[in-house]
Amino acid sequence: MTRLRRAGLAPERGPLAVAAEGPGGLRLTALDPEASALGLRPGEPLGRVRARIGVPLRVHPADPAADREALLRLCRWAGGYAPIVAPFGPAEAADGLYVDVAGASHLRGGEMRLVDDLAGRLARARIPARIALADIPGGAFALARYGATDRVVVPPGGAAEAVRGLPVEALRLDPGTVSGLRRLGLRRIGELDALARGPLARRFGEALLLRLDQAVGRRPEPLAPLTDAADYSAARGFLDPIDGQADLVATARALMAELAPRLERDGIGACGLRLVLHRVDGVVRALDIGLSRPERCPGRVAALVSLRLDRLGAALDAGFGFETVALAVTVTGAMPARQTDLGAAPAGDGIGFLADALAQRLGRPLLCLGARASHIPERAARPFPWAAATPDSVRPWPDHLPPRPLVLFPRGEAALDVLSIVPEGPPRRFRWRAQVHRVAHAEGPERIAAEWWREPGARSAEAAAGPAQGHASRQGAGSGQARDYYRVECEAGRRLWLYRDGPHAPGRPAAWFVHGLFA
Repeated sequence: MTRLRRAGLAPERGPLAVAAEGPGGLRLTALDPEASALGLRPGEPLGRVRARIGVPLRVHPADPAADREALLRLCRWAGGYAPIVAPFGPAEAADGLYVDVAGASHLRGGEMRLVDDLAGRLARARIPARIALADIPGGAFALARYGATDRVVVPPGGAAEAVRGLPVEALRLDPGTVSGLRRLGLRRIGELDALARGPLARRFGEALLLRLDQAVGRRPEPLAPLTDAADYSAARGFLDPIDGQADLVATARALMAELAPRLERDGIGACGLRLVLHRVDGVVRALDIGLSRPERCPGRVAALVSLRLDRLGAALDAGFGFETVALAVTVTGAMPARQTDLGAAPAGDGIGFLADALAQRLGRPLLCLGARASHIPERAARPFPWAAATPDSVRPWPDHLPPRPLVLFPRGEAALDVLSIVPEGPPRRFRWRAQVHRVAHAEGPERIAAEWWREPGARSAEAAAGPAQGHASRQGAGSGQARDYYRVECEAGRRLWLYRDGPHAPGRPAAWFVHGLFA
């Protein structure tokens, strides 16, 4: 709401709401005080709201990217109070920030004067805010969001006691966990903290105990600052502002060429870069560029910047031009010296640059699969960010396994009307996805036994998770018995990976599932 009104996109008065696509259509995501006074709440369907209230409601579409950019600008402004500023993440609804004033409050005349000055400047800028000062980040968030007043200052060591009377929503939990706690009659943090930890962990998971301990100060909560002090940064100003993509790319190349000797001197390369563009009217635009391996080549960095600008297009919004362009190395990695005068690039450089280029073009990091310590196919792999060098935490793929399908379904899809000549043998015909498939060739079986040591925990987790998760676990998950897998080729040429879930029993044939597709 504040962003819309400060930008002149919304009227100063009148019930105002922001809506985004959700289950069943548009739903409210944010409200101004006048809309809240009408009894509206975030999450309500927009159609039902319009039918219920009798006054005109002005609705704007949600723009998460613009909201995030506005929050980052506010964080950079708050850096004038302390060097460590961290924006709220999704768990805190991404609508505020932490400022670590330890060691910096005396510059403003003490903690009380710092809070008063911060509140006054925000009020003059027409930015409504609730401020809490505490020695624990989790406690400060809880008091700022759910405290009795808009300005709370807790003496050192008093945050744990101050949050005990706050609702459990102040612990930054997901809505499902909050609903489960309230169904049990647990509405306050103090009530929750008085219970035995073992049953809470079994019922709601470790995340609940982590958030509880962070709120009362039993576990540390390191902040992720917006920017660490950049040891490697460069900037260039322009008397005549620039706005063309070619000029921005050329400037990024020149700035990286300025940083490269310093990085080479210290034997490191850039794994993360931030290009900061300062517009003539004071708007700051920051572009973060992640790399899969250390890099200090100006040409490659310029190519990645060009791809990023291509993807932004008109969304970059140069306005009347950029008067300052800055490039900072935010993440570094070891990059030892290597032979370069023979013109031979090390193996893997081309793949690494391709991965970085695709990440800039697609707008999200690339993922790859790594092995997990499980022989159940749907549990045997996990995604992790692609990197040129495989992290030590990723297990290598075992080399003794039979061929695996190129496409593995998250859970087996039921094969119906299965006909097999031998009860324990491969199928000869089956129906899958509303089509009848006749098997021309089959290989197998490969028997994969159930992980018996997981079964008791899996059953209790399903009982605690509720009916929705229990339903999901029953679809194609099998009965916990051994599976016999077959690689079959249908007469139409399709190659599938099927398994029989357990043996046949008198009067109850075993269930069959299709689990994957071969190339």
